[in-house]
Amino acid sequence: MKKILITNNRYAYEEHKDTLEVEFYEHFTYLDILSHVRDRIHEGYRLITHPLSGSVKPNETPYKSIVIGQKGSTLDLDSLRMIEESIATTQKFMDNEPTPDWTERVLDDFRVIDLSLITGAIERMIDL
Repeated sequence: MKKILITNNRYAYEEHKDTLEVEFYEHFTYLDILSHVRDRIHEGYRLITHPLSGSVKPNETPYKSIVIGQKGSTLDLDSLRMIEESIATTQKFMDNEPTPDWTERVLDDFRVIDLSLITGAIERMIDL
């Protein structure tokens, strides 16, 4: 099954660009990534990784990486529900407290965390 990594994290892009199809959007926000994934789900793709994986709150980190699966001929309602709920949750967090203007050192830490989460998920997919 074809898998596509959608990310705004350059570390995730660099790590997986040779083994997966990667859509890299460096200037997308966390919410932009979720919205883009929702658009892809409307095109028939389905979620492979959960949009809110990890313990970092969506208003704390600017980075998000999500894997979607091969395009099908029908809309996957479970994926659509999950991405819509994730967008609503993220928006609620952002409305409550926007993502801080982190230093480059902190941003680097968030890139590493996101990379670790998505790499772990990708490795589990390969083992299945």
